[in-house]
Amino acid sequence: MSNQWPKWVRDDGSVVSCTEKVKVMTENFDEIKQIAQDAFEDGLLMEVSEAQMRQALHTLVDQLVNPYFKL
Repeated sequence: MSNQWPKWVRDDGSVVSCTEKVKVMTENFDEIKQIAQDAFEDGLLMEVSEAQMRQALHTLVDQLVNPYFKL
């Protein structure tokens, strides 16, 4: 399963062009998408509201923590 993911950029707007880094990001996002899709479908099969499932997934992303935060 391959998707068209965004062109990855740094905070300064420059493009992350390292082939290996882009490959890792693509693999990570393909995997995240499949796991999220599986959880979404499981919720729907368990009769959880589609709107609530979508909101829960958005909330999960919003709660991610940047351990590399720069002051």
